[in-house]
Amino acid sequence: MSSTAQPPTPPGSASDHPEHLGHVVFITAAAAMGGFLFGYDSSVINGAVEAIRDRYAIGSAELAQVIAIALIGCAIGAATAGRIADRIGRIACMRIASVLFTASAIGSALPFALWDLAMWRIIGGFAIGMASVIGPAYIAEVSPPAYRGRLASFQQAAIVIGIAVSQLVNFGILQLADGEQRGEIGGLEAWQWMLGVMVVPAVLYGLLSFAIPESPRYLLSAGKTERARKVLTEVEGEHIDLDRRVAEIEQAMRREHKSTFRDLLGSRFGFLPIVWVGIGLSVFQQLVGINVVFYYSTTLWQSVGIDPSGSFFYSFTTSIVNIVGTVIAMVFVDRIGRRPLALIGSAGMAIALAFEAWAFSAPLVNGKLPGTEGAVALVAAHVFVLFFALSWGVVVWVLLGEMFPNKIRAAALGVAASAQWIANWAITASFPSLADWNLSATYIIYACFAALSIPFVLLFVRETKGKPLEEMG
Repeated sequence: MSSTAQPPTPPGSASDHPEHLGHVVFITAAAAMGGFLFGYDSSVINGAVEAIRDRYAIGSAELAQVIAIALIGCAIGAATAGRIADRIGRIACMRIASVLFTASAIGSALPFALWDLAMWRIIGGFAIGMASVIGPAYIAEVSPPAYRGRLASFQQAAIVIGIAVSQLVNFGILQLADGEQRGEIGGLEAWQWMLGVMVVPAVLYGLLSFAIPESPRYLLSAGKTERARKVLTEVEGEHIDLDRRVAEIEQAMRREHKSTFRDLLGSRFGFLPIVWVGIGLSVFQQLVGINVVFYYSTTLWQSVGIDPSGSFFYSFTTSIVNIVGTVIAMVFVDRIGRRPLALIGSAGMAIALAFEAWAFSAPLVNGKLPGTEGAVALVAAHVFVLFFALSWGVVVWVLLGEMFPNKIRAAALGVAASAQWIANWAITASFPSLADWNLSATYIIYACFAALSIPFVLLFVRETKGKPLEEMG
């Protein structure tokens, strides 16, 4: 059983209201631009799926591999980002990711063959994987403990805004192309513009990295004590006992060394138990099928009789619901805690997915779902996204940024994020074939995973609300 009881906060601690909270919010928002690109790049492909299928004359299996192949890059980027960040710093890592995002956007918009498109998607995936690790780690390290949950939620907020913006951009480009995904605009097909527009936020991400400070924990590990003290003053306020805060971090660092994969290994079950919990959180977040909504929703709605413009519109509305749910989570994650939100979300997702499975079990009439089942499918899809967003979408990133002991945080977060991308790949690559086999049964599988996440949280996940990072262990 985990306890949410907190020890008394000493005067002058980082839990007090910092004078420069506005500055901390700016720093967090700038770092979370990586999350925006993560969401944008992950979801923008939704609008190009059918156009890619048509242009290259490929079937469902090949199409799934082109869509999912970016996730291989994500897994590699996530696995290596922690080590890169420990060696050259969090900010340098962000800049590398920015360059990769930019290159991927340009290359994906101008492919000369299917394999070329796949290669650029892998490069973009590597950038997404890096951003998925660096964002939560950096934000956790610059956030005062009392605000860390809400500030860490910026990562997921940025992701869902990126998803929504990608769908809005896709919808706008589709209208300019007279509703045709392969319609021509300025010498390029609509889907190429959809993939290429990402160059704008990618460049902005790189520019913002020059306006925010390096993590104080990294600076202290690199022997740059004065710079670390300055950053701590910026993010935790001038009222703090600076010598005490530096001493706390340095004492914690003296008990640790650079995290490596070997540090994550235990004696009985391969990884340490806490690492398995992180992996479990990451995997369950994906096995409920959330990214089916963001990768395939336009194709899914068209397959049950909704016209292309309508399918793009419903993809956008689910993205708006995603933002609403994320805002709800940001409000409550530090008030009621991580575990209660996760449990609420698991129950809501399981019920919504079960209704979707029921709706998709109905036979199509003239290529469409019957009226009642069609309405239930649309409502349940939006309810599913809402419960995911107000719970697992935010809670997993918050927990991964703060649940691990200092000495293994970067490496453990990398492994957990890699597991998330591998699970994401498994769902993304399998969905077209599973949908061709039995769409209703596919959603029953996702509902079962949502239900199984409830005992997982109850048995293995500890509450981390309000605890300093140095207390994790």
